[in-house]
Amino acid sequence: MVTTPVLPSDYLDLVSPLRAGGDLRGRIEAVHPETGDAATIVIRPGRGWRGHTAGQYVRIGVDVDGVRLWRAYSVTSPTNRSDGRITITVKAIPDGKVSNHLVRRVQPGTLIQLDQATGDFVLPEAKPAKVLYLTAGSGITPAMGMLRDTEFDDVVMVHSAPKPHDVIFRTDLHDLVADKKLRLTELHTDTDGMLDIARLGELVPDWAERETWACGPAGLLDAAEAHWTEHGVPERLHTERFRPTVVVTGDGGQVTFVATDKTVEADGATPLLDVGEEAGVLMPSGCRMGICFGCVTPLTAGAVRDLRTGEITEAGPDVLIQTCVSAAAGPCDIER
Repeated sequence: MVTTPVLPSDYLDLVSPLRAGGDLRGRIEAVHPETGDAATIVIRPGRGWRGHTAGQYVRIGVDVDGVRLWRAYSVTSPTNRSDGRITITVKAIPDGKVSNHLVRRVQPGTLIQLDQATGDFVLPEAKPAKVLYLTAGSGITPAMGMLRDTEFDDVVMVHSAPKPHDVIFRTDLHDLVADKKLRLTELHTDTDGMLDIARLGELVPDWAERETWACGPAGLLDAAEAHWTEHGVPERLHTERFRPTVVVTGDGGQVTFVATDKTVEADGATPLLDVGEEAGVLMPSGCRMGICFGCVTPLTAGAVRDLRTGEITEAGPDVLIQTCVSAAAGPCDIER
C-alpha cells in the first residue's frame, strides 16, 4: 500500500539494481577499444549470474534511443576472472544499432539487462591433445574466450582479417605466440585474398588430426564443413555461425509463419494473432488482451511493435512475444 502504484521491487531496483532475486542485470564498467571498429566491454553482472563456460555467448538488452534491443555476444573473459567481471567484445557492423552504440557511445555506469550464458560451442570435458581454431573477423571472439581459459599442449590458429590493424586481440595473440602457447597463421585478406580451404593442408599439415573449432562468415564455414566431410572427419569440426543482421523496422510488413510456410502482408495496427488466424494458421490464444500470456510465440526474425506501449522488440535467441498485443514492425518471422 505504501509503494502503490509501483511495487516494492521497483524501489529495490533503484537502490540495488544488481541485487539477487530481481531481473538479471549488469553494469558496464569500462570500454576498451580493440580496433577502429571493435571494443571490449567490461560488465559487472548481478548476483544472479551463474557463470559461463568458455566459448558460450550471452544475450544483453540495451536501451538505444529509448528502445530496448537485445543482441547476443560471445563472452571473451576466462571463467575464473578474479574480480568477477565478464567481458564481451563487439565489432560495429554497418547500420548496426546496438553494435555501434556499444563500440562508440555507451558510457561506463550504464545498466543493461542480461540473460544467463548459453551455447554449445565449447570444449569437451576431456581436453583434446591437438586443437585448431579456424576464425575470421569477429569470429575470433569465442575462440579467444577458450584460449584465455584453457592452456593446450598443441594449439594452432588460422585467422583472417582485412589488414593487420583489423585483427581483434592482435597483441594478445602475439603474446601467446611469444610465450609458445599458440602457433598462429595470420592472413590479411586485402593482400592475401580469402582463405582457400583447399590450402589448409599447406598451413596446417596435420589439420585432419586436430579437434577444430571454426567461427566466421557463412562462406568460410560452408567450405570448412564440406572439406571436413570430404576427408571423412566431420565429427572433428565444431562450428559457430554469427548472423549479424540489420533489422528494418516500419509500420507493418511481410509476416512469415515458419512452421506452416505461410507468408502474408500485415499492417502496423492488426495484432499478429488476428493476422495468423486470418491466414489459416493455428494460433494459441487466451484472453486476447495481453494478460494471460496464452498466445506467447517465438519471434525468429525481424521486429514487432507492442500495440500498448509502442515498444519495439527485435528477434533473437529465445525471444518470445505476445501475438495478441504485437503488430508487425517491418518484415518478421513467427514460429507458427
